[in-house]
Amino acid sequence: MEILKDAVPLITGFISAVLFGKVLIPWLHKVKFGQHIRDDAPETHRKKAGTPTMGGFIFILGTIASSLVNHVFRKTTPSQLETSVLALYCLMGLVGFLDDYRKIKRGRNLGLRAREKLAFQIIIAGAFMWFVASSGRGTSIVVPFSGKPLDLGFLYGIFGVFVIVGISNGVNLTDGLDGLAGSVVAEGLAAYYPLALAAVGTLGIPSLGPLVAGSVGAILGFLVYNRHPARVIMGDIGALALGALLSGIAVLTRTELLLLFFAFVPIVENITVIMQVISFQLFGKRIFKMTPIHHHFELSGWDEVRIVRMFRLTAAAAALLGLFAAASVGLWM
Repeated sequence: MEILKDAVPLITGFISAVLFGKVLIPWLHKVKFGQHIRDDAPETHRKKAGTPTMGGFIFILGTIASSLVNHVFRKTTPSQLETSVLALYCLMGLVGFLDDYRKIKRGRNLGLRAREKLAFQIIIAGAFMWFVASSGRGTSIVVPFSGKPLDLGFLYGIFGVFVIVGISNGVNLTDGLDGLAGSVVAEGLAAYYPLALAAVGTLGIPSLGPLVAGSVGAILGFLVYNRHPARVIMGDIGALALGALLSGIAVLTRTELLLLFFAFVPIVENITVIMQVISFQLFGKRIFKMTPIHHHFELSGWDEVRIVRMFRLTAAAAALLGLFAAASVGLWM
């Protein structure tokens, strides 16, 4: 019965995002909020120049709309947990908006300084983790396949900030091909849906299932416009927000380590960039033709659609493995 009810936010999120897209994309064209391409980007990306950016507004507004409709439908009010993760979602999106807006005003792919963006992210993630700590829900996390909780003690807050900032930036790195970031995050969030339902019993928290369902619907609505060839790009506003939402759900369900599966592609994108930088700094050699790794495949001759399809299948397989890991320790089923 709960699953049937959650079809309401799923459908509402999708329809809302599609409608918001119909209004926002022409407006973004009108105000000339177009994408600027990095100088070192693959040549195939030159044709993307001028494509409307800041499309993350579409699924952020779609998610909020689905949440509001869901509570009206159920005659309920949002829980503190839902409000907190929505605040994390929107505030990280605000950081991305500032970055995107500065790029547009400067007329080139140079937004917030790296230290500025990182500082904003740490402050927002830190505030979220303070809320989690003040709710008295403990400092332990679930170890996949083990079943034994790992208590991090005073390090838990630092760990949580690291996870949120890391996944947000990982999704930002993943957002380089049409439909890529949105689709892999939607798969990760969809995998979190049964865990969100189960957490009501295992953790005694209010259900986050409707929020997860609504956000998946909103992302799918956005992908109507973002699939190849993209009519809109999510921008940093969307990428940072999605990473924060995915990692925020993980924190609230005490399953941060399951992000190794549910955020597999963004984590790999992060790791390849780190490997490339370390290799070049220490040995003067590059491991990959270009990072993040989806660019390596582009420069190896793969077309964009093929790369996105492969990454989607990889993310889906990783998510299924994550669900198996969760089931093995009794987190659902």
